[in-house]
Amino acid sequence: MTSSDPRDAVLEHIPALRAFARSLTKDAVRADDLVQECLVKAIGNFDKFKEGSNLRAWMFTILRNTFYSERRKAVREAEDPEGEIVGALSVKPEHDGRLQMTEFQDAFRQLKDEHREALTLIGALGMSYEEAAEACEVAIGTMKSRTNRARKELARLMHLDDDTPTELTDSQTLSIVNQSGHM
Repeated sequence: MTSSDPRDAVLEHIPALRAFARSLTKDAVRADDLVQECLVKAIGNFDKFKEGSNLRAWMFTILRNTFYSERRKAVREAEDPEGEIVGALSVKPEHDGRLQMTEFQDAFRQLKDEHREALTLIGALGMSYEEAAEACEVAIGTMKSRTNRARKELARLMHLDDDTPTELTDSQTLSIVNQSGHM
């Protein structure tokens, strides 16, 4: 392998893969297993990776497809009653933000899978719409629409409206809820 070998870049994507897996599974152990399965599949199928294409999006697609394949096989979906998975996506503030974080976690859990997925990729992981759309195998417009609907639903669930100032002290939560810096 040379230093320009794209396989050398696989490791740098593991933290983002873990965060995405946690948002999908809502369980740290399942998320780690999902990431491991993704890595095994990626390494085993690296001959199918097209050099010059987006390695990160390719790996996210493998992870996402593996999750939904496992989910179709599963009888029940694991819950996150303690909010451990959503809480791991951001650092909780030490003061009044704890109540807001709890409200955010409750609202986030109520979103549809595709909406949680869009907010995690775009809001929490900072992917571009193009990268997120590629990872989810949908059109860019679909990803933008999902993200917009998810933000609106999250704001509705959290009882935020245009006339009420947003006082979320957690910048990551704020970036997920706000589309362009304001509600």
